[in-house]
Order: sequence, then C-alpha cells, then structure tokens
Amino acid sequence: MNSNNPKPLNVKGGRMIDYPIPLLGIIAYSGTGKTTLLTRLLPILKAAGLRIAVVKHAQHQFEIDHPHKDSYELRKSGASQMLVASRGRMALIAETDDRNEPDLQSTLPHLDHHALDLVLVEGFKHAPIQKIELHRPKLGKPLICQTDSNVIAIATDEAICSLPEGLPVLDLNQPEAIANFIRQQLYRFGERPIHDPASHQSSNQLR
Repeated sequence: MNSNNPKPLNVKGGRMIDYPIPLLGIIAYSGTGKTTLLTRLLPILKAAGLRIAVVKHAQHQFEIDHPHKDSYELRKSGASQMLVASRGRMALIAETDDRNEPDLQSTLPHLDHHALDLVLVEGFKHAPIQKIELHRPKLGKPLICQTDSNVIAIATDEAICSLPEGLPVLDLNQPEAIANFIRQQLYRFGERPIHDPASHQSSNQLR
C-alpha cells in the first residue's frame, strides 16, 4: 500500500483547532475497529518514546467509578468535581450541565499538554483536526475522506477505488506501518527527535 505524500499535522489556518502539541484523529464508522487499532498502536508509539494522551468520544452516559466506592458516593451526594489521587494514578470526574454532545475543543484544556507529545482522538469525526480514516469496504459504508479534507491518510483492509488524489493508503492490519506513518509526520514537519528533552516542551507544535 502507498504511504507517500504525507501531509502535516496541526496545519494552522481555516478552522483547524490550535493546540500546543499535535492532534490526530482516528475516525471510522462504528464496528470498523478504532479502539482495536489504538490498543495496538499505543504500545508501539510508547516504545518509541512518545508520551500520548487519548481523547475518546462516548456515545452515552458512562461511569468510571462504581456504587459503594467512596468517590462514587461523594459525587452522587453532590460534588460537581471529584478528584481521586493515589500513588501513580489520578482521576478527575466532572459533572456538566450541558445536555449537548461535547466538542473536542472543550475537552482539551483538561489535558496536561506539558507532559505530552501527541494526542490521539477517537471519534469526534467532525472536529477540525487532521485524521486517519479507517475503512473496511465490506461494511458498505461511504468514505469519509470524500467529504472531509482533513483526512490525511486512509487505513484499509482491501483495495479502494475513487480515493482523493494523493491520499496515502495504509494497511489496516499493519499497526507498525501506521505507527511509522504517524512518526513520519512528527519528524517531517518540525518535530525534534523524540528522545531530545527539548522536544518535551509546550512549544513543540509542528509547523
């Protein structure tokens, strides 16, 4: 599969979200395997030295703590924010009054970008960030890249006709190749070597 002609992450201009470190969306229709791919990509990228956050859009209400746990009972008793900290782990649970779907821009301030090199975003497919689209032709779904110019590559398990000209095609079953593509973007468009301490600063946005 062809992985030539990569485009830069976080290009300024238009309506793209401006954030101090690179944002990259992983988008697809339900059932394509977004989470599965991410669970395979993360160990590869972490082994390469990248510090990564994942922002995931959930379709429904969710709980990350459980009844009879202190944090759960305190939150249900009226705490609008619940911060739980232990050795090696910390979690913030915040209640919101917004009944609308969250947008990516409003979630990003909750991340500590000083401790990150890359944010991978699962879902939020309409967010104005650059994205890799996952596509399985056998599912019969339309190509998102046909209507979204922010798609910088497509990962698929079969040949696809009628792709936008010059769009890189990656093998969906080869996470190492997809990870290499992501790292290629980080290097090619201004990122210092990831083991260089100078790259671990908030000023490391790609140009």
